[in-house]
Amino acid sequence: MIAVGIDVGGTFTDLVTITTNGTIRATKVLSNPADRAAGVLVATDAASLNPHDIAFIAHGTTVVTNLLLERRGARVVACTTAGFTDVLELRRQERASLYDLTKHHPPPLVARTDIVSVRERIVPEGVLLILDEAAIAQVVIAVTALNPETVAITLLHAYADASHELRVRDAIQRALPECDVICSHAVLPEIREYERMATTVAEAYARPAVRRYLHALGERLAQRGLPAPRVMTSAGGTLSAYEAAEHAASLALSGPAGGVTGAAAVVRALGFLRALTIDIGGTSADVGLIEDGEPLVERGGAVAGVPIALPRVLVEAVAAGGGSIGWIDAGGALRAGPESAGASPGPAAYGTGGVRPTVTDAHVVLGHVASGTWSGGVTINAEFARAAMATLAEPLGVTVERAALALIATTDATMARALRRVSVERGVDPRSAVLVAFGGGGPLHACGLAERLAMTRIVIPPHAGVLSAVGLALAPERREGLASLVSRTDALAADALALLLEQEAAQLRGDTGGRLTARWWARSRYEGQGYEVDIPITVGDDGSVIAQRFVDRHQMRAGFTLDRAVECISVRTALVGAPWPVQFVRPERLAAEPSREEDDGCALERTVVGPAVIRLPDATLHVASGWTARALSIGGWMLEVS
Repeated sequence: MIAVGIDVGGTFTDLVTITTNGTIRATKVLSNPADRAAGVLVATDAASLNPHDIAFIAHGTTVVTNLLLERRGARVVACTTAGFTDVLELRRQERASLYDLTKHHPPPLVARTDIVSVRERIVPEGVLLILDEAAIAQVVIAVTALNPETVAITLLHAYADASHELRVRDAIQRALPECDVICSHAVLPEIREYERMATTVAEAYARPAVRRYLHALGERLAQRGLPAPRVMTSAGGTLSAYEAAEHAASLALSGPAGGVTGAAAVVRALGFLRALTIDIGGTSADVGLIEDGEPLVERGGAVAGVPIALPRVLVEAVAAGGGSIGWIDAGGALRAGPESAGASPGPAAYGTGGVRPTVTDAHVVLGHVASGTWSGGVTINAEFARAAMATLAEPLGVTVERAALALIATTDATMARALRRVSVERGVDPRSAVLVAFGGGGPLHACGLAERLAMTRIVIPPHAGVLSAVGLALAPERREGLASLVSRTDALAADALALLLEQEAAQLRGDTGGRLTARWWARSRYEGQGYEVDIPITVGDDGSVIAQRFVDRHQMRAGFTLDRAVECISVRTALVGAPWPVQFVRPERLAAEPSREEDDGCALERTVVGPAVIRLPDATLHVASGWTARALSIGGWMLEVS
């Protein structure tokens, strides 16, 4: 049996198969921006999959991210407690840009005129204003008149008492039986009404499109005799297509989470515990952090300007990739991105219509990427790349090579800032970690990034160009749950906490039996703080154990402790299955890759001293001056400062 991972990127769609004995094979095809499901089907055809051999297909999708970026989601009507209808507009009252007073946040996903007030009020002490039948009837009339596709209900303190939300939901469903009605207590049962409302609205906004996409993809795969896909969530595990369609907001970072999951498997295989990861594709670069051999999962942040406060693998995306277009701003400074050539027309070197200079063209000019045919059906033409880079070099008054070096350095600076944000801001010294660089552009930029962060070790994993797809195939089944628990730790007894943990696990487990293992975290903070830290806990822990772990973690991350009580606001539960077994071996050559054994560095047991360029089966490795690369027995390369 084989596990299949399919990662749909902005430029390429990657498909990986992993057998039960760990053999990995990969296929790369160009994505279809107009129909991303079509890229999945082309990849399955190119891989010649036998339906009888497939255990499952795991899919990483950008559907939710694209919906939020392009604002093409469902028409949402929101219901909230009277007096709080401006919560989405007020946000947290932080500026979109500290020094640019003309810059504004993206508008909320639901218009102010589509927010219905509900005459009710629950406070921490109990019900302050009863929700009567007249108030419910007014809400139903107002919602019906707005003709919604979905309805998002967020009432004050529903995380502690969901009774009012449930009554409003039931009344709307009776009046509009074809309409999805989504309650905040089911999406994010946690304090902070803004994040809870924004996340609930995001779920309502994305769910219909996600449901349609997964249903249509499942039907098209079924026509080929293939099973419906499992879908990667932002938290680094997979759900069935049916469950994923009901948890649309949890798919916002579906694709990038696969890359960090694959990198973690490589890190564990090599015996490392801490790593920074960077996945450089054609449109963007995604950076992440691995601690104790596992991707760091924490409460989510904003995606396309929309807060989604659900658990996610720590991934920060920046608009810097191989397709990022170089340009000169009004002040005469060289810039890279955020505009990208994407898959169409693509970099100039591809010869598919692109004429503007990109980061890929800069690498071609410098000889880091060789002319000829590459995986994914791409043919590199150095003359096209030079012609495009000349449009930057001439106004700058420099040679084409100098312009190419400057464009790469500009891109490296953007990526290095993102790597610092995910590490230094969490108390992690980059120098204590290994840098795992993958994606089509990761091995090209690895040395430059490591030098900027004073890192001395780099891992280029096997199957570097398709590692996100590898991570998808390896990712275990994972279910996430959240329960409100607003309490000081000195009031948490071990038996009461154990009962809560076991109840949450049982509710999530459903009919899965015993194949999933439960893990728990307490979201904790000092009393009065405005942010929390996830602290791992287990059955048998009491409040004093949680408090001590929190103090230790806070000291590591923030560099100080406070003489103040510790409190919890919620408990997060994850049920995690076993990952697909894998042993990394020499990579099989990608589809459409020419048979050039001497260029396949992963197949050779050798050491290379920089400067040098090594052609990998699915990417190119640039070994900079001052670095030494050593081929690894599992495939891939280890780079160290000479």
